[in-house]
Amino acid sequence: MLQTLKNAWKLVDLRKKILFTLFIIVIFRIGSHIPVPFVDVDALSSSTATGGDFFSYLNILTGGAMNYGALFAMSVTPYINASIIIQLLGVAIPALDRLRKEGEEGQKKLSMITRIVAMAIALLQGFGYFMMLSNSGYLNIGSSWFDLIFAGIVIVASFTAGSALIMWLGEQIDNRGVGNGISIILFAGILSRAPQAFAALWSYFFDYHMYIPVIAIILVFFAVIVFIVFMTDGERRIPVQYAKRVVGRKMYGGQSSHIPIKVNMSGVMPIIFASSILALPSTILSFMSNTESTMYRLLSVMGYRSVFYAIVYLLLIIGFAYFYVQIQYNPIEMANNLRKNNGAIPGYRPGKPTSDFIAKILSKITLVGALFLGVIAVLPIIIGSVGGINVSLGGTSILIVVGVALDTVNQLESQMLMRHYKGFLD
Repeated sequence: MLQTLKNAWKLVDLRKKILFTLFIIVIFRIGSHIPVPFVDVDALSSSTATGGDFFSYLNILTGGAMNYGALFAMSVTPYINASIIIQLLGVAIPALDRLRKEGEEGQKKLSMITRIVAMAIALLQGFGYFMMLSNSGYLNIGSSWFDLIFAGIVIVASFTAGSALIMWLGEQIDNRGVGNGISIILFAGILSRAPQAFAALWSYFFDYHMYIPVIAIILVFFAVIVFIVFMTDGERRIPVQYAKRVVGRKMYGGQSSHIPIKVNMSGVMPIIFASSILALPSTILSFMSNTESTMYRLLSVMGYRSVFYAIVYLLLIIGFAYFYVQIQYNPIEMANNLRKNNGAIPGYRPGKPTSDFIAKILSKITLVGALFLGVIAVLPIIIGSVGGINVSLGGTSILIVVGVALDTVNQLESQMLMRHYKGFLD
C-alpha cells in the first residue's frame, strides 16, 4: 500500500488529485470544530452523556463533531441513510428500478433524488439533535418560547447546511480527487478518533495498570485488520465456458472464464442497518425521566454491553446481509445473461438449473460474509464487557477504515495502469 502511494506521488496529475483530496479533508476537519450558534460548547464537550448510543455512534462517524455541536455534526450520515432508503425503495417502486437501469442519465436522476431525501433526513436528525441539546441544557438562550424557536431554526438550519456542504465536498473529491468522496470523508472522520482511542489505551496501561486487557486489545486489533483484508479480498469464482460461434470470417468464444462473487458482497451496509435499529431504544431512553417505569426497564435490556443486545445485533446483521444481497443480485437474470452470451456453467444446463446453482452459491457465500460481519461487529462488545474497557474504535469503524483504504489504493493502481505505468506496481 505504501509503495503504491509512493509510486502514485511520482505522477504529476495523481499527485494533484491526492493533494486536492487532502485539502478537502482539511476543510472537513475544520468544519467539524466550528460550533453552531447558541450551543454551550464547554458544557457539551465536558459531558460524558451525548444522548444515548445512537448519538455516540454518530459521534464516532463524525470524528467527534457532535461533541462540539459543530457545523458538520451530522457528517455524511444523512446521505448514507438516504442511499440506503433509495436502494430499498428500488425494490418496491418500479420507477426507481427503471432509473437504475437507464445508465448515466438514470443515475443522475437517482443521485438528485438521493440528495433531496438526504436533506429531509438531515432536517430530522438536526431537529433530534437540537431537542437533545435543549433537554440537556446545552444551549445558551433565554427562557422565552421565542428564544427557543429562533435558536431551533438557526441550529437546525446550520446542521442541514453543513450536511449539504459535506455532500458537495464529497462530489468534488469524486470529480477532482482520489477515491469515493463520501467514503473518504467518513474515513477521515473515523480515523480522527484514533489518537483519542490511543490515549485511552495509554491511560489504561500506565495509569490503571490494566496490562493484560490492553495488550489483548492491541493484538485483537491487528488480528481484526488482517482478517478484514483477507475476507474483503476473498471471492468464490464460478467457472463459465463460452461456446464457439462464427461471425463472418471470425470465430468468437470458446474461452473459459469465471463469475467472481465476493465473500462480503453487502459491505458494511448490514451493520449500519442493524446498529441504526438497535440504537432507537437507547435514544428513547435518553428522553425518558421516569426510571421506574416498565417501558424504561424493558428498553434498558437493550444496553450496548448486554448479552441480549449482542445476540439481537448478530441476528439482525445476518438477516440484513441476506436481504441486501437479495435485492442486489438476481440469479435468474444472471443465468439469462449467460445464455444470451452463449455461456454456461460446466455440469449445469442453461436456464433454471443454472439459476438454482447460482442461488445456492449466493446463499452459502452470503452466510459466510454475514458471519464475518457479525463477528467484527460483536467482538468489540465482548471485549468491552469482559475487559471493562470502552473500545471507542469498534469493529464497524475498523471495517470502514480498512475497506475505504483498500478501495482507494485499488483506484490508484487502476489509474496508474491506465497511464501505462505498470512497471511502478512491480
